[in-house]
Amino acid sequence: MNDTPMIEEISVWTTPLYLAQLPDHEFLKDALLAAVYQEKAAQTTAIASLIAPKAKHALHESTLDFLDLEEANIMEAKRVLEELILEVATSVNQAFWPEGIETHAHIIESWYHVTQKGGYHDAHSHPNCSWCGIYYLEPGDAKQETGGLNRFYDPRVNAEHYADMGTAYLGGQGVWDFVPTAGQVVIFPSYLKHSALPYFGDKDRVVIAFNAIIEGY
Repeated sequence: MNDTPMIEEISVWTTPLYLAQLPDHEFLKDALLAAVYQEKAAQTTAIASLIAPKAKHALHESTLDFLDLEEANIMEAKRVLEELILEVATSVNQAFWPEGIETHAHIIESWYHVTQKGGYHDAHSHPNCSWCGIYYLEPGDAKQETGGLNRFYDPRVNAEHYADMGTAYLGGQGVWDFVPTAGQVVIFPSYLKHSALPYFGDKDRVVIAFNAIIEGY
């Protein structure tokens, strides 16, 4: 007689995040930074998008079409980012897609943040898209000691309502802090709340953020 119980683990509601290094970052960086600062100089208000200005402090944000500018290096960056997004979306969705379907990723909104000392962006998520991303064009002095990290929040609403030795697998903190390096791209589901923690570096922290949809034909 076998008294060993049969136990099957079923993982549900997992939240994937993806990290990549943008190909040709070193080649594109200077031109992209020049475009960012050219657009920033023309801004008449710090938050040009006019979206949630009270949630943002000591930073400049563009309108939501930065990667639509008709400049060769910006167009190339958008193309590469859309390829990365499609690769990510395919990896988690292909088993659910109809056989033979042709899919495309489209960045529908994109903007830069230029964050100065003391700057931050409160917790938020991005509606009306399936995947989001942040491209760290120039992370400045972002690190544990000087801040400027992106913090992602556990989407399991009640995961922190109780803790003992049986909940150690949940991570305990309810957050994941990401220390960026130049050229990195983090891609994540649009429902995932995140923030930019207060930044106390001396250099500007420059990122390009984007929202994307996946279409099938």
